[in-house]
Amino acid sequence: MKNEKKVIVPTGYMGSGSSAITDLMSEIEGVDVSRGTFEYVFLHCPNGVFDLEDKLLIGNNAVRSDEALHSFSKTMKQLYDKKYWWVGHYNKNVGVEFWNTTQKYLEQLIEYKNDYYWYYQENVTPRMVPKLIWNRVLRMISRGKIQGEKVLAHEPMWVSFITPERFYSITQNYIYDVLNMMGYDKDSMVLDQLLLPFNLFRIEKYFKEDVFVVVVERDPRDVFVSNKYYWSKQDGVVPYPTDVKKFCEYYKSMRKMEKEIDSSQVYRVKFEDLIYRYDETVDDIFKRLDWDKCRHVRRKENFNPERSIYNTQLFLKNDKCKEECAVIEAKLKEYLYDFPYEIEHTGHDVF
Repeated sequence: MKNEKKVIVPTGYMGSGSSAITDLMSEIEGVDVSRGTFEYVFLHCPNGVFDLEDKLLIGNNAVRSDEALHSFSKTMKQLYDKKYWWVGHYNKNVGVEFWNTTQKYLEQLIEYKNDYYWYYQENVTPRMVPKLIWNRVLRMISRGKIQGEKVLAHEPMWVSFITPERFYSITQNYIYDVLNMMGYDKDSMVLDQLLLPFNLFRIEKYFKEDVFVVVVERDPRDVFVSNKYYWSKQDGVVPYPTDVKKFCEYYKSMRKMEKEIDSSQVYRVKFEDLIYRYDETVDDIFKRLDWDKCRHVRRKENFNPERSIYNTQLFLKNDKCKEECAVIEAKLKEYLYDFPYEIEHTGHDVF
């Protein structure tokens, strides 16, 4: 039985159904899905690893690297110890050693530390105000002879003129230290949204061949109807416009932001194919993973196409949906799914 370990990364385009991959993987022997649908953002979030790459390797200088390294450090610390931040609490959701591992990573990146400062450090914060007032009092009393202590936001400066080769080498080691912290040294695992479709062009610089990303696409008509008529009523936060023309503009612009990539580590699948072409699609996924199908020991227990089919063709539910989705059919035809037949919905079959 083949048992090569993989990191499976379900991802998609906000509401496209990538959780179906997590459900499917939970049926496979030797795959850890215990972290559920928690979204791991430390790579692609603002001031995350990918922002650090861009700042250190494109147009870098002393002040740019100082801001980049401190901003990354601050963001990782927030992800680590903010217990009630839904993308954070990494001391539990990743491991208690995450912050120490991140500090060691930073020490490898930082090439110079010095006592210089620049305008970023002099940007006034509320915490600096009392000392600034005291310094002013000292200058007034001493008639300018005493200037007081220099007030800075942080010090010293962290400077790095690191080469791309060294950056990617150090960073890949850091990422795999984090993965092993979560149990990857034991089993294959699913990490939801570790990568997004918009940064997949970076995959080969950061990962070995053991990372397998499944990008799930979904018919934009169902995405629109779900967003406007289902998620919004359940207080779901998905930033799609509810005006159908604006939705079409938004959706097309979003998809065009993605860089094309031809990689064996990236597998694109339509959510609908997981349902209407279940056997062929699941077989193809196993083939791409180079896994034996006999590992699929809990087939259809968590992802059941006979049930999930009712999350498709939502645009047929009423005349209002049909009118709006006619606009989508005209403006986003390249993203539509060719359904083999129509289904009938009842009032409570969408989940």
